Amino acid sequence: MARVPAAATALHRVRRAPRALVRRFRARRRTHPVAPVVELVRQPRPWARALGLVTVVLFGAWLGLLVVGNVRAPVGPMDTTMTLRPSLTGGTKINVSPLGALELRSHTAPLRLDVDVDQLDPVRSQALVDHPERLSGLQDEVAQDVGDGTLDLAVRSVVAVVSGATALGLAVYRRPRRALAAGGLALTLLTASGATAFATWNPNSVLEPKFSGLLSSAPSVVGNARSIVSEFDVYQKELARLVTNVTKLYDVTSTLPAYAPDPSTIRVLHVSDIHLNPASWKIIASLVKQYKIDVIVDSGDTMDHGTAAENGFLDPAADLGAPYVWVRGNHDGRVTQSYLERMKNVHVLDNGRAVSVAGLRFAGVGDPQFTPDRTAKLGGDQSEVLAGARLASSLRDQKAAGTPVDIAIAHNPTAARQTDGDVPLVLAGHLHHQEMEIMKYGTRLRIEGSTGGGGLRALEGEDPAPIETSILYLDRDTRRLQAWDEIKLGGLGLTTAEVSRHLPKENQPGAVTTPATPTPATPTPSEPTP
Repeated sequence: MARVPAAATALHRVRRAPRALVRRFRARRRTHPVAPVVELVRQPRPWARALGLVTVVLFGAWLGLLVVGNVRAPVGPMDTTMTLRPSLTGGTKINVSPLGALELRSHTAPLRLDVDVDQLDPVRSQALVDHPERLSGLQDEVAQDVGDGTLDLAVRSVVAVVSGATALGLAVYRRPRRALAAGGLALTLLTASGATAFATWNPNSVLEPKFSGLLSSAPSVVGNARSIVSEFDVYQKELARLVTNVTKLYDVTSTLPAYAPDPSTIRVLHVSDIHLNPASWKIIASLVKQYKIDVIVDSGDTMDHGTAAENGFLDPAADLGAPYVWVRGNHDGRVTQSYLERMKNVHVLDNGRAVSVAGLRFAGVGDPQFTPDRTAKLGGDQSEVLAGARLASSLRDQKAAGTPVDIAIAHNPTAARQTDGDVPLVLAGHLHHQEMEIMKYGTRLRIEGSTGGGGLRALEGEDPAPIETSILYLDRDTRRLQAWDEIKLGGLGLTTAEVSRHLPKENQPGAVTTPATPTPATPTPSEPTP
């Protein structure tokens, strides 16, 4: 047999090699499958897309309201501009530029109604100022104007919100379907907000307005406190009254109208914790003049160290334009009390002493502690409880003698709480912030803030503490509280103020009041106070 050359054999093996490699690769794939290749692609997150859509809707809706979401509407003799604005608390804000603004807690929703007073019809406004009897005919007109303007604003706001959200959605996503989704979501949110506002609508909010602006304008805008005995026509009457007050402020004479107090009320100015702030006397004198105050009550801490060197600070108290009723605070010394007792027009109350001033019966007790004296041992809350018990005993004695006390006064709320059940109203201070509460046995406790803004301590922080005081309106016949105005001024300031009107629950529309005799309470220690 002939031998095959070596070169030919090698060539044959090379030719067979690819086929062998293919067979081996196929066999390997059958026994060891190759894993599929996975591409790393970012998957869309639904919550991120939803958040982006909501952001586009809210921003677009806000732009729509800003551009076309306002309505010019007449309200009585005023030309106004009504606008909806995003808000966390809702309500209505009436801007009376440049005098200030009125805020009404009219509803709770993420939308606030802003009403800007643009101008007045000079003929109609002058006629209203000259003829106050036309107020009765203005009630229906104002209510109708507000209703028509609100309806027009609602329709325009729907168009503005849907158009703004849809336009911005189209600009951002460039897809008609996503843009329509943005418009639909905007309409849904606006409808939900409107339903919430309707469900929480409070027509009686016109009875408790909050004024921010020039202090001299506050009495004229907020007006008198009245005893409201029925719900009928309350909204229309009070709304018309506010419109009338604003109209008077825009009188063509450019002068503020004289404030005419309600003759059926006694007006008490409650001050406390002046702490040697000289600006407080000017503020008190201004409020006495503007609100025609009948009597001033100071619940103590007029001084800071209670020394004789400070007594000259007290001299303006005798010439504030109204009687001054005073009790000693823990920063007022006995020398302070002796100095005030010698001043005309000043009534110092201590140890339950009672006095009748401006048609009201007052009784008070001085603070048993004098904290500036570091050498004396303080009695703490126990001494306050004992002082309050002495005051409560005096109140019961006054009642037994046929001269019941209308208002009790103590500096420390711990002492004031011991009078629960023995007096309709007790006034206190000490805490440097305002509070009002009904205690267990029916006595109303009113705690005043600092009318001196904390004194020189107000300058220690970044922002000065506010100057706080309040005006209490009491019925001249029953001598019971009808309403009160909380006044807050910017720290150390005098020209601007916030004035909030409040009504007791028993004096609000629809409330049923039944006379009740307070039950005397046994003095018990209360929570410690700072």
